[in-house]
Amino acid sequence: MTENNLIGYVPKKTIIHQLSGFTKLFCFLLLSIIGMVSYDTRFLLCLAVFSVLIFRIARISYSEISFVLKFIAFFSILNLLTVYLFAPEYGVAIYGTRHVIFDGIGRYTLTQEQIFYEFNLLIKYFVTIPPGLIFILTTNPSELASSIHRIGGSYKIAYAFSLALRYIPDIQEDFRTISKAQQARGNELSGKASLMKRVRGNLTIAIPLIFSSLERIETISSAMELRRFGKKKGRTWLSAKPLQRNDYLALFLVVLFCSIGILLVILNDGRFYNPFH
Repeated sequence: MTENNLIGYVPKKTIIHQLSGFTKLFCFLLLSIIGMVSYDTRFLLCLAVFSVLIFRIARISYSEISFVLKFIAFFSILNLLTVYLFAPEYGVAIYGTRHVIFDGIGRYTLTQEQIFYEFNLLIKYFVTIPPGLIFILTTNPSELASSIHRIGGSYKIAYAFSLALRYIPDIQEDFRTISKAQQARGNELSGKASLMKRVRGNLTIAIPLIFSSLERIETISSAMELRRFGKKKGRTWLSAKPLQRNDYLALFLVVLFCSIGILLVILNDGRFYNPFH
């Protein structure tokens, strides 16, 4: 899988891989939620360091994520530029002060408040993206489903999570296959083409990718129906992993982080930390 740069489960012997699938899902969701809600720069920096640290512990190499990391970097930068393009004074409105760095044309004036606000957005990417990649690359889809079912979750919901995780590499493979087919027809999508041409070319991939995904959904749905999936109240699992000491420790750390984040919201009288007052 790593040779093709596809994002999916890669078995390794690390403490992160040994955690229960439910633990990783729960931690990923909590970190993402508190990371999105809070705008306290001090807290976000701590969360970002924590996320990068566990990313290193998981021993995920660049070759395993290079395919998707380029897309993430591109759209992250595009998002930051778009925020400034449509709301160049949003930071001023949030923090209530205005310290001009550079007088631009019209309303496009660069202020310390806007830079600080977008710096917070940048940190949020480092908070949420590493846990997401960790969850995808270190979680066995079957084990995730069994873990959710073991703690009392519906096995139908558990299986839905498992399917979503299992077919991420397949969707990427479809994307690559369609891309090669487009290039074979003369549509240049490699690094030799201009940026706008590659963007337009990738948009033409979206429609056949959607149809191939819908066809896969129909096939899976028919196969599950033929096997009478959902007719029983319960089911057994081939891969099951109970919660262990490291799972409880991980859950405790993430809940502690979330509690600190909520406490800072109360102390700051809002989600934003304001260094300009």
